[in-house]
Amino acid sequence: MRVKLDYGRTGLEVELPEHTLGPLDIRAAEPLADPQSAIAAALERPMGTPPLAELARGRRNACVVVCDVTRPVPNRLVLPPILRTLEQQGIARRDILILVATGLHRPNWGAELEEMLGAEIVSQYRIANHYGKRLHEHAFLGYSPRGLPVYIDRRYVEANLKITTGLIEPHLMAGYSGGRKVICPGLAALETVKYWHGPDFLEHPNADCGIVQGNPVHEEATAVARMAGCDFIVNLCIDGQRRVTWVGAGDMELTWREGVRFCEALARVPVPEAVDIVVTTAAGYPLDTTWYQAIKGLTGALPIVKRGGTIILAASLSEGVGSPEFFRLIRDNPDIRQFKQRILGRDYFVLDQWQLEELAKVLERCRVKVVSDGLPAEVLRQCHVEPAPSVETAVAEALQEYGPNARIAVIPKGPYVLPVLANA
Repeated sequence: MRVKLDYGRTGLEVELPEHTLGPLDIRAAEPLADPQSAIAAALERPMGTPPLAELARGRRNACVVVCDVTRPVPNRLVLPPILRTLEQQGIARRDILILVATGLHRPNWGAELEEMLGAEIVSQYRIANHYGKRLHEHAFLGYSPRGLPVYIDRRYVEANLKITTGLIEPHLMAGYSGGRKVICPGLAALETVKYWHGPDFLEHPNADCGIVQGNPVHEEATAVARMAGCDFIVNLCIDGQRRVTWVGAGDMELTWREGVRFCEALARVPVPEAVDIVVTTAAGYPLDTTWYQAIKGLTGALPIVKRGGTIILAASLSEGVGSPEFFRLIRDNPDIRQFKQRILGRDYFVLDQWQLEELAKVLERCRVKVVSDGLPAEVLRQCHVEPAPSVETAVAEALQEYGPNARIAVIPKGPYVLPVLANA
């Protein structure tokens, strides 16, 4: 079976055994014939709020929040009708701020920003990055229902009109991305995120991909977003070719819930029984550029791999491990079981520890082999995984361990798919 995996910008063709289950993929949905018109219509007929034009009338200024480069949001489609509406209602261009919700990621500038937003928008509008480590740039809003200290980017909090954008897709901790997540963690300070991403939340059984009900990560992010306020949201869903399949606008929670229903119906793929081997990806560029982000490909495959099985991940890792803090965290924790005990003991905190915690969940269940052009074998071993020169070699090694008839599944688009056991 020949399959093209999402890998970097170009993809990766691999040859898999004929009895491989799959490709497990997002269900087909007709892409919107005219997404620009659909977005414009959503602004005029939103869910649960007045039209954007009505909300913008008489406002002094506006903050429009966009995701950072790790999310393939079609901003060139989304932003122009929003910005045009704001200006038509009297908000001067100089009073509109486009704020990049980096969370604790690095800022986006230059050619990267042009790729995200389009050269015309970059040249004509004020654009700023959120810096989660600069506490003085955040407003303290009090404490959340579970006691999180809530610090949100002051530029957003003080804006007269607050608009957020984003994609709805499966998320390894919060159930689904989009909606409230662009505010928490997107605009939150480290002092907030370190609790929200702490073990009290992430070790909860419902803090998982595709789960919303009873998920403390989702519930607390929603509570924080309510505290910060959000006047209007524009969210989308995309297919495997990153074409727009759904767009919704209006009330933050109502719109997001509608989008989740649409996304879940397409992304959830039942599998008859657990498999020995899963071949998967981190969904290609831009999500597979770092090991930090690529871990999402592993957690996405976890529901269908047998305990003691193997996940084979193909990811470009063209930008390396991730942040300097994440690399130091890995280097300083050669024993991942000891690391888990450290964070559960409450006397240890390091930036980005939550992603290593998610990797620990995977390694507690199965082995991981990684195929990548971006990181040398010795660095991959430091990352607690086994390097492999090719997907075919990794599969052959796994079949030697589990036998020639071992069950195999392939997920070309990685974490955009929600594989689940049919009887679960």
